[in-house]
Amino acid sequence: MVKKRILLFVALACSTLITASADEGMWLPNLIGRQIDDMKAKGFHLSAEDIYSINQASLKDAVVLFGRGCTGELVSPEGLLFTNHHCGYEYIQSHSSLEHDYLTDGFWAMNRSEELPNPGLTVSFLVCMDDVTDSVLKGVNDKMDEIKRKQKIDANIERVKERALKEYKGQKGYEASVESLYYGNQYFLFIFRKYSDVRLVAAPPSSIGKFGGDTDNWMWPRHTGDFSVFRIYADPNNQPADYSPENVPYQPKKYFTLSTDGIGEGEFTFVYGCPGATREYVVSDYVDYVLESNPNKIRMRTERLDIMNAAMEADPEVRIKYSSKAAYIANAWKKWQGESLGLERLGTLDKKRAYEERFEVWTADHPEYAGVLDRLQNAYDTKREASIAADFYMEGVFAIELIQLARDLATGIVAGRMPDVKVFYKNYDEAIDRKVACALVNEFVKNVSPEFTPVDFAAELEKFGGVDGYVDYIFDNSAFTSEAGLDNLMAGREGKELEEALWNDPAMEFYGMFADVYLDKIAPVIAASDKVLQREYRTYMRGQMAFEPERNFYPDANLTLRVAYGSVEGYEPEDGVWHKPFTTLEGIIAKDNPEIYDYDVPEALRQCHAEKDYGRWAVNMGTEENPVYTVPVAFLATNHTTGGNSGSPVLNGDGELVGINFDRTWLSTMSDLEFDPAMCRNISVDIRYVLFVIDRIGGAGYLFDEMSFN
Repeated sequence: MVKKRILLFVALACSTLITASADEGMWLPNLIGRQIDDMKAKGFHLSAEDIYSINQASLKDAVVLFGRGCTGELVSPEGLLFTNHHCGYEYIQSHSSLEHDYLTDGFWAMNRSEELPNPGLTVSFLVCMDDVTDSVLKGVNDKMDEIKRKQKIDANIERVKERALKEYKGQKGYEASVESLYYGNQYFLFIFRKYSDVRLVAAPPSSIGKFGGDTDNWMWPRHTGDFSVFRIYADPNNQPADYSPENVPYQPKKYFTLSTDGIGEGEFTFVYGCPGATREYVVSDYVDYVLESNPNKIRMRTERLDIMNAAMEADPEVRIKYSSKAAYIANAWKKWQGESLGLERLGTLDKKRAYEERFEVWTADHPEYAGVLDRLQNAYDTKREASIAADFYMEGVFAIELIQLARDLATGIVAGRMPDVKVFYKNYDEAIDRKVACALVNEFVKNVSPEFTPVDFAAELEKFGGVDGYVDYIFDNSAFTSEAGLDNLMAGREGKELEEALWNDPAMEFYGMFADVYLDKIAPVIAASDKVLQREYRTYMRGQMAFEPERNFYPDANLTLRVAYGSVEGYEPEDGVWHKPFTTLEGIIAKDNPEIYDYDVPEALRQCHAEKDYGRWAVNMGTEENPVYTVPVAFLATNHTTGGNSGSPVLNGDGELVGINFDRTWLSTMSDLEFDPAMCRNISVDIRYVLFVIDRIGGAGYLFDEMSFN
């Protein structure tokens, strides 16, 4: 039962490499000197040392990894931080209730005593980074067994981290990580400093911060004021500290000046942030899997969203409970749709296959790479059916909230420490989860072969008259459906008695039945194939670099700090259609609809527009002869971004903040696999709209007193 287990790399150092494709690329900041001439030719006015330095304050010191997967930027000497509304969404939601509905009404602290703490939220500053490939690969060779190789590398990494942290011994908050680049051909050490007292300062109403909701997500034109404001606190010595009323605002080494001049079409921009994951150098077999997998995942998430959205529309309390969950589900759901469309439009699968044919011919004279493509293909073929089944486990039965709770309780049994379930029940609705469970279990029954199905599952379905009957039995009889029920089950029990009581619950029995199959029949197949893929991609990556010695290979994203640069530019999504690179307040008012939650803008915004009361934030978007005063909202640029870049500062050629990155266009989402310079555009909220909303909608203009403007 599950309850019983729960280099050789000369090309990288070459300084004569040519640029990648157009504005493609996510560049390591400590190596940005290799790109600096190209950046300056396109409008950058600073030096590589201004971007990244360990000897003096540089732009990197104003950028943070925000939470578990976003970016933020410092905008004042008092620790004030901007990020996206959707990055801060779960924290805004956690403070919301029917009495204080900060999601609907927004939140504006009018002084520092009103700023709200957020347990569990951290920000991390990059202190320095360094190539440690030689140290990590010391004593490693390609003839080693993969398990022994990994053990040796892991041991070397621990020594590297230990040595690196000695310099900071006795100082708080320092952490080290070593990350693999180029599929294990290169390794970099990253030293971070983490701060854990991060307080919510301001958030616009969702009808601004999430304007357009799922309908507009990933789309252009976009009119979303996707920002929120936090503040980092430290102890009196500016050191990291857990939350305390005695803490004081953090004093950063560097913070950004805000440009109120804006930015024009064709002007240089760069994004400084923490992109999450890209796979630019994979083989065609992976693309083929993505094109098969995405429709299954999209369909299951569609069913979940339909159920959740109907319930949220009918009940404001449910909307508060489920808004963050639905937003999380919908983000990847829509991204996968755009990704599949983009890959098909570009013919990425056929391009990869054609590239591989040329590579295979080349290997005739380079036998060290011969057969690598066959070995990669065999590994993908071996795990394909298991991987598709895994989709129906992860997006299906394991996505049922009640079963997720059962998983957490099972993990707690093994760890000897029960999870805190208060947050789960605070945001849980049993009726919604029951409907979702019926839909997802039906998907599993229709699509997963007997090979990957629990042996007893068919008998359970027959016993209860099908999926709906079985799901009703679980929800009707599980103690996990309410906090009181779980408390009663656990009351007076401990040790083996508690363990038996939990495992006899129908929800836990369901989880255990499926988890056993996943662990016994699916995970081992995927893990064995992944070991082969890990080994062969190391070879294939080296082979690609040898095959194309003039190509500038940037490393795939892995949530470490990167620089991407380009310019403000529109695009042609289809024949005869041109998308301008800017949107304005006029577009918001055109979409305004009080009957639709996501388009029902605050009355204060309507009034500002009606009276043309824009104050210092008014911009003439017309001509001198025919002025049209409005407020700019969002803009497009050609910067290469992905998940994790949410909240990243968008800077002009002088390193001034002109926007906050928050999205890509729908036709850009395939850029994790293939970057298309004609179509790939990142979307940013104009910093002038951020300031306008803080001032005119939030009435929190006092925050400007601590900011610097050009």
